Amino acid sequence: MSEANRGAWGVVPPQGAGVSGAHRPWLVADVGGTNARFALVDGPDGAPYRVRSLPTRDHAGLAEAAAAYLREHAGGVRPSAACLAVAGPVTGETFRLTNAGWPKGTPEEVRAHLGLPHLEVINDFEALALALPRLGPDDLVPIGEDRPSAGGTLAVVGPGTGLGVAGLVPTPSGWVPLPGEGGQVDIPAATDREIEVARLLRAERGSATAELLLSGDGLARIHRYLATLDGAPAGPLTAQRICERRDDPVCREALHMFCALLGSLAGNAALTLGARGGVYLGGGILPRIADVLRDSAFRARFEGKPPVEDYLRGVPTALIVHPGPALAGATMRIAQRPPDPDSLEPA
Repeated sequence: MSEANRGAWGVVPPQGAGVSGAHRPWLVADVGGTNARFALVDGPDGAPYRVRSLPTRDHAGLAEAAAAYLREHAGGVRPSAACLAVAGPVTGETFRLTNAGWPKGTPEEVRAHLGLPHLEVINDFEALALALPRLGPDDLVPIGEDRPSAGGTLAVVGPGTGLGVAGLVPTPSGWVPLPGEGGQVDIPAATDREIEVARLLRAERGSATAELLLSGDGLARIHRYLATLDGAPAGPLTAQRICERRDDPVCREALHMFCALLGSLAGNAALTLGARGGVYLGGGILPRIADVLRDSAFRARFEGKPPVEDYLRGVPTALIVHPGPALAGATMRIAQRPPDPDSLEPA
C-alpha cells in the first residue's frame, strides 16, 4: 500500500470519494467475535475510509450491525456492493460467527435487509489471504532471517478472539484463496511442559484444539495452567494484562509458550499447503508482542520438523502490521467478482 493510501485510513473520505463521487462506494467489513469493523472504499485501488469498529455484542446479527454502521457512521449512503468477512465458517449459502452469539445467517438475508444489489459474505481469513499480495515491506515485520520469497502458495495464520488459518494459491487466472477451519486442529504440543498444559486443557474442555490455546482466551488459559502446574494458582488475567506484565515469570513463560506453539502450528500449515511463498502472521494479539515473538522459539519450532528442516528453512515468515488487511482483502474479493455495472451508477 502506498503512503498516500495509508494516510487515507480514517473517518474522513478522500477528496471526491464516496457519496459525492461518480460512483457509489463499496462496503467492506472485518467481523470478529468481539468487534465488527466496517469501512467504505472507492474501487479496487481505493483506501478504506470512515472506518468504524462496532461491538459485536451490541447488535443482533450481521445485517443489523452493517445497517447501524451505514446509518450512524456512513451518512446513510447506499453502497453499490459489499463484501463482509466474518470469523467463522461460510459453507454453501450460510455463514456462522464462531465466537459470538449471533444466529446462523445467509448472505441473501443480509443483502435484502440492507437493500444492496450485490453482497457477499466470506471467511475473515479468506479475506486476509486475498490481501497478502498487496502487502508491501512497510506492512510486514520479518520473523527470523529476512529470507527472499520462493514464490508460490502463501499461508496466513492468526490468533485473535479465535484462531484462523488460510492459504492463497497462484493460478493463471489470478490468486485463489483456500479458506478452512485450521484453528480447530489438535494443539501441536511438543515439550513436556506443553503436554502437561494440553492435558489440563483436555481435562477442562474435553478436547485440546489449537484455538483453545492460540487465541486471546487461550493465552489466559496457558497462564492459568502454568500457575496450576507450579502449585500456585494465580488470579485470572486477560490476554492484554498478560502481554503487559512481561516482568512476571508466569506471564513471560505463557507468552513464550504461546509463540512456540504458534511456530509449530505455522510450520504445519506451511507443510500442508506447500506454502513456499511464505507464512504470514495476522490477528490482533501478535502486534502487541512483536518483540517477544522475535525472541521466542517461534522460528526454531517452525523449522524443527525432521526430516524437512531444509524445506522449512527456505520459507519466510512475517508479522502483518498493516492497519486493516482483511478490509483490503474484502475489497479485492469484490474486484475479483465485480457487480453488475448498472449497480455502479450514481446514487
